[in-house]
Amino acid sequence: MADLNIQKIDEAYLRVDCTNSIAYELRDNFTFQVPGFQFTPQYKAKRWDGKIRLFDVRKSTIYHGLFDDIVKFCMEHGYTYQVADGILPSTNFSMETAKDFSEKLMVNIGIKPRDYQLNAFHHAISQRRALLLSPTASGKSLIIYMIVRLLLLKGYRGLIIVPTVSLVEQLYKDFASYGWTNVDKNVHRIYQGAEKNTELPLTISTWQSIFKEPKWYFEQFDFVIGDECHLFTAKSLTSIMTSLVNAKYRIGTTGTLSGAKTHELALRGLFGPAEKVTTTEKLMKDNHIADIDIKCILISYPKELCKVMKGYTYQEEIKFLVSNKYRNGIIRNLAISQKGNTLVLYNYVEGHGQFLYDDIKNHVGEDRKVFFIHGGVNAENREEVREIVEGEEDAIIVASYGTFSTGVNIKNLHNVIFASPSKSRIRNLQSIGRSLRKSNGKSSAILYDIADDLVYQKHENYTMKHFMERVKIYSEEKFKFKIYKVEPKGTNP
Repeated sequence: MADLNIQKIDEAYLRVDCTNSIAYELRDNFTFQVPGFQFTPQYKAKRWDGKIRLFDVRKSTIYHGLFDDIVKFCMEHGYTYQVADGILPSTNFSMETAKDFSEKLMVNIGIKPRDYQLNAFHHAISQRRALLLSPTASGKSLIIYMIVRLLLLKGYRGLIIVPTVSLVEQLYKDFASYGWTNVDKNVHRIYQGAEKNTELPLTISTWQSIFKEPKWYFEQFDFVIGDECHLFTAKSLTSIMTSLVNAKYRIGTTGTLSGAKTHELALRGLFGPAEKVTTTEKLMKDNHIADIDIKCILISYPKELCKVMKGYTYQEEIKFLVSNKYRNGIIRNLAISQKGNTLVLYNYVEGHGQFLYDDIKNHVGEDRKVFFIHGGVNAENREEVREIVEGEEDAIIVASYGTFSTGVNIKNLHNVIFASPSKSRIRNLQSIGRSLRKSNGKSSAILYDIADDLVYQKHENYTMKHFMERVKIYSEEKFKFKIYKVEPKGTNP
């Protein structure tokens, strides 16, 4: 008799039958403190201890994708285990089959998948569950396309979940560009109130459009692909994934994980074991993406001001920075002076983005195009801006992080300006990725990271700490970067 009997409930969950003592060991092994828990309202109200528990002792259940982690637990603790039928992948899909299928799929358009794309395609189909880690501009959409076409050929119904309306349209157009001549007869798109039900075999939807659908709605799908799946740990996204009880193929794609163990484990549980497809460093070395040159603009402020701001809260510091004319003037002049197309990323629409757009617009000639993008701009207009910029040489896009930091594909983008400070590893790497795609005549790009030195004696301001986190990320990713100090003019910038 094995110590643990692992059985399949459905494609979302496993049940682990074992003694109570082992169950509590399992619970402790799969319990983790959530980063930043102490700042949440639930913790402050003493309604939550700041931990997530991936193994439910009462139900003896755990995410299906954590099967390998359960086996690892058994090996480390000396427990025997028994695995029921239907848990391990049984598909017979060789690399030769993958190559043959891709060649036939792309024969009429002259696209040849790169080796790492073929490897990712083969891994996803043969394992059925995978968290594919592949950076921005590595060609994730082509990997997704090959997976989709093969699974549809098998007669399966599929769901692709993306975070933004722009990505729904972009993925649809990517599929058409890969030679899918009847894509309109196979793919249904959902966003902004579109009809949820369809007879077409593949649905591409934002998660916001479907997360309130009843459980039976998700039972129709045989496979699910989560693009930019680093966002999938939110409660509503988790609810979607656990409702997809019949989706035996579960593929997540992302270029970036947060670095937190809880984040990666939750994603592995929802999709499957992580598989590193390639790296930004290797893509640059192989000349598949543009080189990136990071210029950190560290703005200094008068010591008298730094002393006053020593007692500011984080929110007060941010409010000061985004409304500061001296700082915004530097951003404006930087954007206007760049050669090539420039993307200025901001956090707050009313408090920052609108001002930057108006200020830049008022300082350029009438012939130079300046666009303003935020959550209120519909998908068609965002896509129109993206297509216009592809044909421009000196356009400026002032866009919110939420609309343009993730997934949006602008090949002809030469410069990115971080106008709002952030320490998020995911947001920063995704934002950098906007400039890495190559185009005719473009082999490199520049990122301007705007940082603020409000340090007074031993007190380090919040956004300075965030800047140091970004520098750490640049070092880890082996990006070239240099810090340029801007000294204040006058006494009260």
